[in-house]
Amino acid sequence: MNPRPHTRPRRLLWLALCIAFAMAPAACAAKAKKPHTAARDDNAAEAVTYGRRDDVMRFADEVAGRQGLDASQVRSALAAARYQPSVAKLIMPPPAGTAKNWAAYRARFVESVRIKAGLAFWRANERWLQQAEEVYGVAPEIIVGIVGVETIFGQQMGNFRAIDALATLAFDFPPGRKDRSAFFRDELEQLFVLCRGAPQREPCDPLAPRSSFAGALGMPQFMPSSVNRYAVDFDGDGRIDLRNDAADVIGSVAHYLAEFGWQRGLPTRFAIAVPVDAAERATLLVPDIVPTFSAAQLAEHGADLGAEARGHEGLLALVELQNGDAAPSYVAGTTNFYAITRYNWSSYYAMAVIDLGEAIKRQRLTAR
Repeated sequence: MNPRPHTRPRRLLWLALCIAFAMAPAACAAKAKKPHTAARDDNAAEAVTYGRRDDVMRFADEVAGRQGLDASQVRSALAAARYQPSVAKLIMPPPAGTAKNWAAYRARFVESVRIKAGLAFWRANERWLQQAEEVYGVAPEIIVGIVGVETIFGQQMGNFRAIDALATLAFDFPPGRKDRSAFFRDELEQLFVLCRGAPQREPCDPLAPRSSFAGALGMPQFMPSSVNRYAVDFDGDGRIDLRNDAADVIGSVAHYLAEFGWQRGLPTRFAIAVPVDAAERATLLVPDIVPTFSAAQLAEHGADLGAEARGHEGLLALVELQNGDAAPSYVAGTTNFYAITRYNWSSYYAMAVIDLGEAIKRQRLTAR
């Protein structure tokens, strides 16, 4: 029997199958790219705007009524606000099961770029840092640490339209974490108050301000409500500018911390050796970062404090900083430590601010 008559068709079939399998991954990849590209392109022509949503327009009317604003102008601004997929993604917490790691977190902020920029910022604004300490009692290294952690001294202030970021989180807060849409609705309202203008604050177009993905503004990353309540004209030039005026930034950060309980001359934390007994340690960790225990009470539960901490008359908190698979780090946080967490509700953030500020201070003293 001669197989030749069947060889060519079989070869063609085999070739066709090979080509099909070879092209399949590329075809799948091409299909997969389309939604990914669209999700990233927050400002595409087909991006979703909020003008057709009745709930958003009702919100506009309510804001206008509460704040004495022109309803048509508020409606027009919100109608131009765009849903930002990347904002909804960035606001989400790390994936479940991700271990907290203080050492890794610290390394992101206490590093050469921020320290070098911090030295330059301190040199250029030493006068205002000294004045802020005189007026509000806040140590210069804390102010420098906050501005460094937040924006690398103005290098990274965010490039989202604030109205887009806030509207996304106010009206389309993503599922999968605690719903904070009410908070962002309040901040969106405060953005309109901010843009209305006030003494020392110039009016602005609500579509103009640029922010982080969470709607935070300027060098110190104040939310709109914080700009309205705590921002100050520290250099007395008749206007408040948290984007370009370092004096106003320094004075406003110091004012904010003072309003949240900062105490002049008080350390932010003390060294502590935690109780060996797990139950006693767990008892001290229940209040988290809220100062709750006297030095004597900490000692009664088995904690070991140094002489300076034992003489501290205020309340302290046992602050735990997890290090992944390694042993946690601990400090005894004072009310000044707690005041920093009112800026960002995280003990890891507060320690990064403290450590960065102290690292810049050490470099400054060494340079001198």
